[in-house]
Amino acid sequence: MGMGRKLAVLAGAGIAATAASAQPPQKVTGPVAVYWMSAATQSGFGMPGGGAGGGRPSMSSIMQMMNGGGGANHSLTLQLGSSEKPTAAPSAEHLPPQVLGVGPTLPLVSPEPPKVVAPEPEEPREPPVPREYQQPKGKMLIFWGCGEHAKPGQPVVIDFSQMTPANMAGGKMPAGFEMLSKGFAMNRMQPPSARRYTSYGEWPNAQARTTVPGTGSLIGGHTIRGDYSPEIKFSLNENQDFLGPLVLTTNTKTPGGPAQLGWGPVSGARAYAAIVIGASGAGGRGGGGGDPTVVLWSSSETGGGGFALPDYLSPGDLARGVETRALMGPEITSCAVPKEVVDAAPQGFLQMVAYGQEANFVYPERPKDPKIPWNRQWEVKVRYRSATGGLLGMTMPSMGGRAAAAGRGGYPGQAPPGATTDGQQAQAPPAQQTPQDAAAARRRAILQGIGGLIPH
Repeated sequence: MGMGRKLAVLAGAGIAATAASAQPPQKVTGPVAVYWMSAATQSGFGMPGGGAGGGRPSMSSIMQMMNGGGGANHSLTLQLGSSEKPTAAPSAEHLPPQVLGVGPTLPLVSPEPPKVVAPEPEEPREPPVPREYQQPKGKMLIFWGCGEHAKPGQPVVIDFSQMTPANMAGGKMPAGFEMLSKGFAMNRMQPPSARRYTSYGEWPNAQARTTVPGTGSLIGGHTIRGDYSPEIKFSLNENQDFLGPLVLTTNTKTPGGPAQLGWGPVSGARAYAAIVIGASGAGGRGGGGGDPTVVLWSSSETGGGGFALPDYLSPGDLARGVETRALMGPEITSCAVPKEVVDAAPQGFLQMVAYGQEANFVYPERPKDPKIPWNRQWEVKVRYRSATGGLLGMTMPSMGGRAAAAGRGGYPGQAPPGATTDGQQAQAPPAQQTPQDAAAARRRAILQGIGGLIPH
């Protein structure tokens, strides 16, 4: 056999062996249904108008804070999406463990589609008189990063007076606007919604607004069933419960000018973020008269857009955020708000958030044999966060004398008598001060310190 023929035979054998060993990719279908649970823990005030960590605080939480009460609250958002259509009116429910404390069932209500109303013929009328253009006034100061003093190049100043029709022609924005998103290449997660799925149900809803008690727990078995989704069953263990409360142990303005923040580590947290929003000038209490100045600060070391962080972040975004120092790592428990921020917004509103990991489930499990198709029936995602808020440099009533209890689902416990959260000995109130006087003083301090962020 010639050399050329031998080589041809060997090449043919190699091709045959490769073809025999190659396997077609495993066929994957579904999931038919996707279920998301968003579990939040909130202590202190939530951020007015939204932001990292929560929405405007309720009047009940404000009154709790004023009266020295409070503690951690739990909230839960349930969202079920399915590619199947119900045979009749959509119906679904979540059967939670008894320890959640919300009753035997939570109805997942499908929002009604918007009604299409034919517009009534309009009578001819005079065209509206165009409004006179109102020139925006004021400025926005953007700071970022922990430290006693702001780093060189700060603050970035956005002058709203530059927002004239001529300057903004073609979609141009004032100088400095790019800083609002710099360093935060993080994607907002896309939970199930009525727009993205054939059938959809959610809780809370107009039919059921049951409140999750602060002692409620997610530990145990969960069942979701409905007429447009396969039955979903999974269990959560103690490491998949609500995150523990985020408790500030220090929130004081130091003699040198910066504000020192300290907090107890939250078991299960993968990253932390802090923001401050304040105002001075005509729009706030810190700067007297003049045009209003909005002050923003973020704990991020990479940019000033931390106030726009999503409420929840994926594990990949959390890891990347910690690596780039856009987020504080789980080992960090302190941060100094620069003196320049405190001077510009002496009564700023502080919000902190601890981001947790996820619990993910899928049924059925992926077959090990790639020849067997993986027909997914359902997927479940449980995501977690914990947040707190208050006035920068002011020990709030719910902070005083409280420390985080050990464990993921723990709650603040009472500190020893006479102790404060910054480790200093508490000053005894004047003997002539009655409990009513003390409560009134707390109310005045809170309402005055908000600086117009919360109406009163």
